[in-house]
Amino acid sequence: MTTFLNLTVAGLSSGAVYAALGLSLVIIYRATRVVNFAQPALALISGYLAYSVTKSTGSYWLGFVVAVVAGTLLGVAVERLLIRPLRNAGELSAIIVTLGLLLVLQAVAGMIWSNEPHAFSYPFDFRGRFSASDLFAVLAVVVTAAGVLLLFKFTALGLRLRAAALHPEVARLLGVRVGVMLTIGWGLAAAVGSLAGMLAIPPFISPTVLDEVFVYALTAAVLGGLDNPLGTIVGGLALGIGLSYVSGLLGPELVPLAALAILVAVLAIRPAGLFGRATARRA
Repeated sequence: MTTFLNLTVAGLSSGAVYAALGLSLVIIYRATRVVNFAQPALALISGYLAYSVTKSTGSYWLGFVVAVVAGTLLGVAVERLLIRPLRNAGELSAIIVTLGLLLVLQAVAGMIWSNEPHAFSYPFDFRGRFSASDLFAVLAVVVTAAGVLLLFKFTALGLRLRAAALHPEVARLLGVRVGVMLTIGWGLAAAVGSLAGMLAIPPFISPTVLDEVFVYALTAAVLGGLDNPLGTIVGGLALGIGLSYVSGLLGPELVPLAALAILVAVLAIRPAGLFGRATARRA
């Protein structure tokens, strides 16, 4: 019983990280209908900037603020400079660009900060079964998810973001500034991704530190539904607990295989995700 309790608690904290990074994918997908494979790289650069600020000033929270602000600006820059010129080129072109950007930013991070791991601080004490850092991660994700859900469901900005993504021509006729909405969507998603990075990176930062986390975050987003923020949070927490059981009972080497099996099973059985809405295409 104690073993299952320990594994469940550990899974909640890791699942919160998967949910946060998955949520950043959902925000961009809802706002632009593009899966941003460069999201972990944007979070990585933000994390390195936070590392530099924290190392220089000794203040973790100043580094935290710098990471979120830098992530937001990076997201805006990527949308304006790389994604917007491809607005008429199809979704696949944008996906290819984000994959290329992922590799470029990881290489740049290695050239600037080196490929060697650097110690990265936790926000609070990380010792114990459910530490203060674990509690902060869960609460931060819950609050962020609630804010995103309220934004998309109950605000005029959220309605404009969805309209700009789903029906841009109609939205323009109704006076919605579609370009501005897409930029806001990318900036908001990058900010949430930076938060996820700050939670996932400790105790060490390196250019590839978020690669595995991103695979699990993508699995959580697909599991919950790429168009459903609440489903992604539930999917992330469930995935974290499930993978914690696999790691503790069967061995950590089986965790990536288990995540891949879950991803393939969901795509085969319910492509829209457990909480997503299936859409039919006209012939």
